[in-house]
Amino acid sequence: MSIQKRRMNLNVGLNSTGYLANAWKYRSGNRHDINDPAYYRRLAEIAHKGLFDAVFFSDHPALMTEPLGRPFHTIDPLILCTALAAQVPDIGFVVTVSSTYNSPYNFARRTQSLDIVSGGRLIVNIVSSFNPNVAANFGSAALPPRNERYARATEFLDVAKKLWSSWDPRREGEVPPDRFWDSTSAVAIDHDDAIFQVRGPLNVPRGPQGHPVIAQAGASDGGIELAARHGEIIYCNILSKPAGKAFGNKVRERAVSLGRDPSGIRIVPGLVVILGEDRKEALRKHELYSGTGSEDGLLDRFVREHGLDRDRFDPDAVLDYERFVPDPNRQQAVGMGLGLSDLLQHEKLTARQAVRRSEGHHRLLLGSAEEVAKEMIDLWEDGTVDGYTLQPPRAPDDIEEFVDRVIPVLQDRGVYPRQYEGRTIRDRYGLPYPA
Repeated sequence: MSIQKRRMNLNVGLNSTGYLANAWKYRSGNRHDINDPAYYRRLAEIAHKGLFDAVFFSDHPALMTEPLGRPFHTIDPLILCTALAAQVPDIGFVVTVSSTYNSPYNFARRTQSLDIVSGGRLIVNIVSSFNPNVAANFGSAALPPRNERYARATEFLDVAKKLWSSWDPRREGEVPPDRFWDSTSAVAIDHDDAIFQVRGPLNVPRGPQGHPVIAQAGASDGGIELAARHGEIIYCNILSKPAGKAFGNKVRERAVSLGRDPSGIRIVPGLVVILGEDRKEALRKHELYSGTGSEDGLLDRFVREHGLDRDRFDPDAVLDYERFVPDPNRQQAVGMGLGLSDLLQHEKLTARQAVRRSEGHHRLLLGSAEEVAKEMIDLWEDGTVDGYTLQPPRAPDDIEEFVDRVIPVLQDRGVYPRQYEGRTIRDRYGLPYPA
């Protein structure tokens, strides 16, 4: 049973010490937390208290060994979430998996298994790996070009969908007393295309959701194509209402051109929230958690990150969006880099204003709980977004603050539930079940 009344969907990121690399210095806990399953159970329980739809784990199968940083990805999220699903009820799990360095059969088998074990609470976030360090962990071959990675991701999901539905016990006819099952309920997929040759069927039956919900993150041309073809939940960076409407229209129009009903797409961009008793306190916290120390520090970082001429830089001059459009051929993710240029294309902002609009590439909200809730509702109310993926600067501290202070405001405004509803994560998102 899907949820009939539209309401705001919320996920929360649980990676490591929190989303912002420098905020670990101001969190509770110790540096060993990030390798302790009990720590992630505690975070999931806090999220459950806040009635979050799902906890989100990004993943990057390579250890970043920068001495002044901290590891952001540790325990394999598919294995970690299998343990968490047995310990924390109701809440869903967004598990990130690389299509570049996995086989579709193993992927389909493992994810369908977890969806069954969890009772239909799995969302799989498919990513196309872009880091050569990841490639080096899977052999001597160089990282494939972007177009090849997205072509692989598209066919990877084509195969997975066939496998997920290849053994469906509902297809069983009358089973004679001397037989255990009707083997015709399992059908070979005989997939033979440009990249994959997979016979099937899968040795895991159809799950409670038909198949796990598919999430996708990316705003490049390849990312839009993959989202429009396969994505059900779209994780992205939307920094303003006009930019969000343009992005949503682009994805849905492409879905229609591919023969897909766009009503099965939900947009849940990343959101960084820093709360204070008032905006002034939240501004100071932003400077602290960002590691820049002051507004001048934020501006210095802006100059460095975007390769600007420090001598000619005017923090109060209106920025030209074309200066900030990322190179579509760059190695790192293009989609996340588009957030700022999209924002500046729709709003005339100075650098002093822009540094308070995003953090870690995502929309930044600063202020009291009431101010934050109002801004969240603004983009949700008119359908620009369907919800958000909260990326807390510090874990667990900022998750606890959000649950205790912002969630009650959203509930009082009538946009967020007071109890878990629906049988599966599809129900909670109002997504259709696969045929």
